[in-house]
Order: sequence, then C-alpha cells, then structure tokens
Amino acid sequence: EFGHAFEHFIALELRAYLSYRRIHKSLSYWRTQQGHEVDFIIGDDIAIEVKATNKVSAKHLKGLKFLAEEQICKKYYLVSQDPFPREENNIIIQPWRNFLRDLWDDKI
Repeated sequence: EFGHAFEHFIALELRAYLSYRRIHKSLSYWRTQQGHEVDFIIGDDIAIEVKATNKVSAKHLKGLKFLAEEQICKKYYLVSQDPFPREENNIIIQPWRNFLRDLWDDKI
C-alpha cells in the first residue's frame, strides 16, 4: 500500500506543478502490450518512474529502459527513497526530496 500512496503523492505534486506553473502539457503514462510501463509522461519530454524502494536496482529501471529505446522522451527519471542521486544509462535516479525541489525550482 505504501508504494501506491508514494506514487500518488508524486502524481499530486506533478499535477500541482503543471497547474500552478500553467504548463499546458499532458500528464499520462506509458505501457506496452508486454506489460512494461512508466508511471508518468509529461508531454513528450519527461518520463518519470516512481519506486518506493530504498535501494534502486536494475529491475527498477526496466520500464524506463524500454521507453528510452523508443526515443520518445528527452529526459528519464526514477524517483525513489534511495538516498543516493546518480545517473545510469541516461536515467537520472533521484531521492524524492531532491526531485521535488528541482521540479519546483524549474530544473526538471
């Protein structure tokens, strides 16, 4: 249940950001017929996967990697509770606090 609540929290922040900043881009998700998915897509620019884990591993990056192969978005983020920000395979892994700070500072 915590994972769903955490994803919902990030969804509300994304919706609030787009609304308050008057950014007229869609907030959607991406899913293949094989079941690979990414939680949020902002316009055609930013892909965001949310995981409640404290330690991001390769399995958490699967959906973003599949989406990156399609070359649809310009930036790919994995937001989690992992305390160590880093980048792997052009996927930016950020602790949720860092991500929200950068989002509201217009750095995403």
